[in-house]
Amino acid sequence: MLPSPTMVAQGFNVDLNKALVFQVGHLGEAYQEWIHQPIVSKEGPRFFESDFWEFLTRTVWWAIPTIWLPVVCYSIFTSIRMGHTVPEVALMVAFGIFIWTLMEYTLHRFLFHINTTSYWGNTAHYLLHGCHHKHPMDGLRLVFPPAATAVLCIPFWNLIKLLATPSTAPALFGGGLLGYVMYDVTHYYLHHGQPTNEVPKSLKKYHLNHHFRIQNKGFGITSSFWDKVFGTLPHSTSAKNI
Repeated sequence: MLPSPTMVAQGFNVDLNKALVFQVGHLGEAYQEWIHQPIVSKEGPRFFESDFWEFLTRTVWWAIPTIWLPVVCYSIFTSIRMGHTVPEVALMVAFGIFIWTLMEYTLHRFLFHINTTSYWGNTAHYLLHGCHHKHPMDGLRLVFPPAATAVLCIPFWNLIKLLATPSTAPALFGGGLLGYVMYDVTHYYLHHGQPTNEVPKSLKKYHLNHHFRIQNKGFGITSSFWDKVFGTLPHSTSAKNI
């Protein structure tokens, strides 16, 4: 039986040795403080008692390019087959990636970091993003599950079809999807990679700063461009390496 939405317990303590998803809602107003006290361990927590639902929450990073890059290629070549030149399609793809970066920033800032206090609000937020801040090194929950991505691709594709021409829509969609793949793979690398070049090293420090120091700023993942545009760039990006 699922918990009642009114079951928010005062002074509730989460048992990390039990399935977490249906516990965290009980934290009520204490939930936001709890999720921003990270547990730095590569061992991820159990979400559900059900093995089936638990399996759906875990995704290896390489599944993202394996599944979605063929869709990207198909979309791009569709616009080429419909008469566009390679340079034209390249511009469409680049524009699609640019639009994705804005979506990346907007979703992270306004949806993933929404404040919740109700039982079901906390539960939904934990599944969406709170779990990542509580267990930032959980390698099997760093990328978005492909089934959920497939569902979200439907309204994204329909919106592009509405705004673009039939021959440009596939390349724009492919560009946006490519931007997503780049985002998810980059996000995994920032947590588990050990970069030696200056650009990825700076990006890693920038993102870890968001997790461990200033969690209400630094919402970009693949770049800090939109943080600069919208004034959410933290003053300092120094963060410990983990």
